[in-house]
Amino acid sequence: MSKLVLVCSIALLAVSAAWGQGKINSEWNCDAKAGDEHAIPVGDQPGHAYWIGQGRCTAGKGMVEGVQEQEGTWTQFNDMVGASNPNHGVFLVTMQNGDKVYYNYHGTAMMKDGKFQTGTNQWTIVGGTGKFAGAKGEGSCKGKENADSSATWDCMGTYSVGK
Repeated sequence: MSKLVLVCSIALLAVSAAWGQGKINSEWNCDAKAGDEHAIPVGDQPGHAYWIGQGRCTAGKGMVEGVQEQEGTWTQFNDMVGASNPNHGVFLVTMQNGDKVYYNYHGTAMMKDGKFQTGTNQWTIVGGTGKFAGAKGEGSCKGKENADSSATWDCMGTYSVGK
């Protein structure tokens, strides 16, 4: 039995080494306003609109497979109604070496007087380029508004990168 456990442990270590697995602990500092945004009133109730926007973030901290995260571009759709706004989007991260990592996410933004206050999301890594081609992963983020109306997002999760 102990030989079987030893063989399984060695096999698991070999798979882990071949697939570059790790944890993500990132901080993203996002611009106060989307660079491009559009809202279309739905008309079924006052203040209900579909919103789409795109903006930029810079990495405060975070590495994937030993490469520093550098900047990110988000493109997001919100169902703007009341204080709790469901959303989904894509986050494209440019790494320090120029490679990209692609994330899909969905979450909820809490709003007050039309301004972001806090948010949460769940994300999955769906691929990338160069060193991150075939990357997979999952995790979550928590965001909050800063005094200058920018937002800070703290994200944690796991990933694997095929070699």
